[in-house]
Amino acid sequence: MTLEQFNRLQPAEAAAVLRPCIDVPRWIEEIALARPFTSIEALLDCAGNAADPFVEAEIESALAHHPRIGERAAGSNAEAELSRAEQAALGDTDAQVAAELAAGNRAYEEKFGRVFLIRAAGRSSHEILAVLTQRLQNTPETENPIVAQQLREIALLRLKGGVTA
Repeated sequence: MTLEQFNRLQPAEAAAVLRPCIDVPRWIEEIALARPFTSIEALLDCAGNAADPFVEAEIESALAHHPRIGERAAGSNAEAELSRAEQAALGDTDAQVAAELAAGNRAYEEKFGRVFLIRAAGRSSHEILAVLTQRLQNTPETENPIVAQQLREIALLRLKGGVTA
């Protein structure tokens, strides 16, 4: 969709375009109400500002929609399709790395009580495993802002891919 088309949408239609980026109602509403945008950069600036900060409840709600790294997102909605495309870019993961990712996901969930989240786009499975291993050493106080940043990065990448000049 072009920026011009996005700007002309009714608020509910704009919200439907934004929701697959990240399902945080406040973020969606802020962007939808700030239209029209004069450029993609203005749209992304608004989206970035609306995402900073995400509060804990927004983070937890958004994480409910994310599959584990290395697992295929279920469903046929736009968010699941985006997640599958992002993780498909990891390429074929060998059995050893897949097993280590699965074990790391379990350890992360046990420690933090939520799925491990990382912007998968542009990263290899080996890189993701290294980051997961490092982040398992974090405290919740250290990890929470990292998760929020990863959500921001994912949301902005999806928005940039969904609305073009």
